[in-house]
Amino acid sequence: MTDGTPERTPERTPEWKGLPVTVAGLGVSGVPAARVLHGLGARVTVVDGGDGPRQRAQAEELRALGVEVLLGDGASLPEGTRLVVTSPGWPPHSPLFLAAAGAGVPVWGDVELAWRLRRPHPATGEPAPWLAVTGTNGKTTTVQMLASILTAAGLRTAAVGNVGVSVLDAVLAEQPYDVLAVELSSYQLHWSSSLRPHSAVVLNIAADHLDWHGSMEAYAADKGRIYQGNSVACVYNTADPATEALVREADVEEGCRAIGFTLGPPALSQLGVVDGLLVDRAFVADRHKNAAELASVEDVRPAAPHNIANALAAAALARAYGVEPRAVRDGLRAFRPDAHRIAEVVESGGVTWIDDSKATNPHAAAASLAAYPSVVWIAGGLAKGADMDPLVAGAAKALRGVVLMGADRALIREALARHAPEVPVIELQDGQTGAPAMDAAVRAAAGLARPGDTVLLAPACASMDMFTNYGERGDLFAAAARALAED
Repeated sequence: MTDGTPERTPERTPEWKGLPVTVAGLGVSGVPAARVLHGLGARVTVVDGGDGPRQRAQAEELRALGVEVLLGDGASLPEGTRLVVTSPGWPPHSPLFLAAAGAGVPVWGDVELAWRLRRPHPATGEPAPWLAVTGTNGKTTTVQMLASILTAAGLRTAAVGNVGVSVLDAVLAEQPYDVLAVELSSYQLHWSSSLRPHSAVVLNIAADHLDWHGSMEAYAADKGRIYQGNSVACVYNTADPATEALVREADVEEGCRAIGFTLGPPALSQLGVVDGLLVDRAFVADRHKNAAELASVEDVRPAAPHNIANALAAAALARAYGVEPRAVRDGLRAFRPDAHRIAEVVESGGVTWIDDSKATNPHAAAASLAAYPSVVWIAGGLAKGADMDPLVAGAAKALRGVVLMGADRALIREALARHAPEVPVIELQDGQTGAPAMDAAVRAAAGLARPGDTVLLAPACASMDMFTNYGERGDLFAAAARALAED
């Protein structure tokens, strides 16, 4: 806790009644936090810098409960605040947090609040353990795979957190969960100090959100918070040394093990792949000589390399919790990925069209491009300051052609000129957005594609310059590809 914190805070007493709490931000996490705190008897004020239709509707809903809401210019620290609970997206350098630091007021994230409000399970007398997942890419898929595996094992569970389901709602659910699969973003981890998962994984580390964190070192350090206090397993990616380094630096409970996952044959205390099978040499008796077969590569959909890695990470957390191998297989077979994640849209004239609109940064796009031998790549958007050279250099041999769109397409064009100058590039000009722009991109890609090729929407960029979000971008791509196939 910050020195000088006023005496009456939740860290000093469990009494919430009358405590002045400020909730920073409306939305998926802010609204549930305000409701919960109000229900505990706290005197809640919500502040949000926006003042649009969405914020106004949410504000009216909360005001009806007796919660004060300040919008727009009111997004500053209310006088008398003794605790700030923040939504994940607010960066640490926001004036509200600077004011809180100056006043000695602690700041918790919604995840920190949820952790502190956990309730004992009636069967065990202990709160439901958390199996936690973070990483630059693959978090949502992995946490949903994990929840599917836990469900197949007969456990009451849910995928919660950054996946879009409030952790607060889960920990306070009327019917308690046995165990929770929790996706945590670097933002959420930044504001979590007492979190102690049962087991956790960092899937990968690549440059992202550096404008929020300030540096790559700070970003990685916040990711590494997920390992603090782990009691059973810290799971890491053997192909990404940065994840193992975070494990080595973590302060864990005695007996907690480092467990790797690899796309090759596993060494001791690892999960990996042997002859098309996912196998476990970590959670078996006499792992020097034995391994447990968990599932087949064909049980993972789609069976792209990075998705197999996601499945291994999910399996490692489930096995750390004691789940039997059969449940790993059954859970992976039952899992269906969300839309816009390497989703096959249509096959026409020997060309396969794939929607991976969720690939909103170079690391995600690189994983997607690596899954196909000959690609017409649709890319571009808001690059968020990312370096495109490693992505293009790594994918150059697979590129049949490239269609570029969006505000920062020049970054990719310049990288292509350096690393793949022979690859034909079609560049959409400024002015078009939405469906007309995507229709033009799809027609251009069709002109470049040959039988056996994959047309891949993996933009390596955010979407908001041309589309509402990555979901709309993917939907418009799918609609345009299907319409083209029907012509």
